Amino acid sequence: MEFTTQHFIALAPLLITSATIIVVMLAIAWRRNHSQTFLISVAGLNLALLSILPALKVAPLAVTPLLQIDTFACLYMALILVATLACVTLAHAYLGDGGSGYPGNREELYLLILMAAAGGLVLVSAQHLAGLFVGLELLSVPVYGLVAYAFFNKRSLEAGIKYMVLSAAGSAFLLFGMALLYADSGSLSFVGIGQALAATGLPSSLAQMGLGMMLIGLAFKLSLVPFHLWTPDVYEGAPAPVAAFLATASKVAVFAVMVRLFQISPAASSGVLSDVLTIIAIASILFGNLLALTQSNLKRLLGYSSIAHFGYLLIALVASKGLAVEAIGVYLVTYVITSLGAFGVITLMSSPYNGRDADALYEYRGLFWRRPYLTAVLTVMMLSLAGIPLTAGFIGKFYIIATGVESHQWWLVGSLVLGSAIGVFYYLRVMVTLYLIEPNLRRHDAQLHWEQRAGGVMLLAIAVLAFFLGLYPQPLLNLVQQSGLAG
Repeated sequence: MEFTTQHFIALAPLLITSATIIVVMLAIAWRRNHSQTFLISVAGLNLALLSILPALKVAPLAVTPLLQIDTFACLYMALILVATLACVTLAHAYLGDGGSGYPGNREELYLLILMAAAGGLVLVSAQHLAGLFVGLELLSVPVYGLVAYAFFNKRSLEAGIKYMVLSAAGSAFLLFGMALLYADSGSLSFVGIGQALAATGLPSSLAQMGLGMMLIGLAFKLSLVPFHLWTPDVYEGAPAPVAAFLATASKVAVFAVMVRLFQISPAASSGVLSDVLTIIAIASILFGNLLALTQSNLKRLLGYSSIAHFGYLLIALVASKGLAVEAIGVYLVTYVITSLGAFGVITLMSSPYNGRDADALYEYRGLFWRRPYLTAVLTVMMLSLAGIPLTAGFIGKFYIIATGVESHQWWLVGSLVLGSAIGVFYYLRVMVTLYLIEPNLRRHDAQLHWEQRAGGVMLLAIAVLAFFLGLYPQPLLNLVQQSGLAG
């Protein structure tokens, strides 16, 4: 196929991100400088984000048989780039400058995050199983290194190895499923598979097995029950900015491609597979919330809570008509905002780097009296994750419930209501801890470096945004409505 200027404009976000990776790599080889690497990464990500605007003008456009740049892809590209930008800012505050910071090489962290972000961009625009696999591997492989980045911390190394082994198992299931699907439909493109499945009415047993194995591979990446066992350990062991990236950009990319696959071939989510998705959704909601109840570690609590949140998202995927794509878009945007805020507070509490992250709940006892701004941010994030009205999280949950009611999925709606009720308890428990008064309370406000101030300003902006979208969600709704899969 011939490349025209339009193809390059459509691919601009991915090309600029890839160019940033090369520039960062050369800058590290030339001279190690933490702040310089950070500034190049931020500049590149901002340019990639801005390049989505001209890309929208030429969308929808198929760039090679592997990638389709349309409004749906542009929305999720923007979401991944914003999440990556936030994680890079948090990483800069976390690694710190000077002698009190991180003892190893700091610069490679930015390189790995940028490579994983490039994988996410490929993934959300994939319209072919080969594109899906390339994107998924490009997203996953750098994350193994990121999770184990605090190599002197035993938990971090353990988390990296766990994630690598289980992720490889997930990829094997995914590849096997793709092979079975290809054997049945004779095509690797989503549209071709959709047409082949639609032609036969109900998918054959071979196609159902292929789709089932692909679902197992993707469920591993999304940490849905019963493929969730790696999640709390990896979240706890990974450095805080990496856990933020894993919870936001990484999962958004995988879920977006799952939506595209099931929306383009409706037959894929009918029959037995629909029942399997329903069971996984209910199990994820109940197990995620119930296991979070017992946690005294904030990162593990957020890990289990993310399992429940993706269970809620599966409700819209099972419904797969009417409001479904819109509801998924709204929920993912609100989830990314709140997760970045929550992990951002842990990041700023944990830096400068000192052995392990400040993730135990007792370390947040009476935080209001020491760091009122961080407490305000974490309070808003907990309210939003619980889906309390006037926060962004409420709008997301409202849309998911509307989708479930619209498609008469009463069991799923019931489990969402029950799961949310359990969730309110442990989110409020974290909030109460923040405002407790310790008997021998000592004020020890540390003098903040500029990189931590930058992180703090970003967190306050996230908290304001979570409130703003809760009070006035119309801009977000308009944005998501324009990004339907129809392009």
